[in-house]
Amino acid sequence: MLAPKGHPLANGKPLTLDALARYPIVTYDFSFTGRSQINAAFTAKGLEPNVVLTALDSDVIKTYVELGFGVGIVAQMAYDPVRDKQFEKIDAAHLFGPSTTRLALRRGIYARGFVYEFISLFAPQFDRAAIEAALRGDAEQYEL
Repeated sequence: MLAPKGHPLANGKPLTLDALARYPIVTYDFSFTGRSQINAAFTAKGLEPNVVLTALDSDVIKTYVELGFGVGIVAQMAYDPVRDKQFEKIDAAHLFGPSTTRLALRRGIYARGFVYEFISLFAPQFDRAAIEAALRGDAEQYEL
């Protein structure tokens, strides 16, 4: 979760849903998988989140947080400690269920270099040889 510098939620105490529910929230649109995890967490506690704005992109969420519209619930991977120095990063992973991201490639395709680079950033445990083996269909399915 991201909050403006000096925000009361950035007090060093573990974040709770009760505390978070007291503030305006900017987060992903409901069409995103992670959003259902957010709603489910609040519902399980009998709380109603004060979602004031939704967006399809974490950079848009960050912009609204920076403008003072609320605190931002974004994916952990959306936070860049170099670019996002204007925010307090508050751990909220314990509040929401995990979300899984999947990457799919069709067997037999020609993958350009940037595809391999992206996959290695996304799942560094798979090198180019493993990706090529998967694209050839050497196994039924590979889980990243």
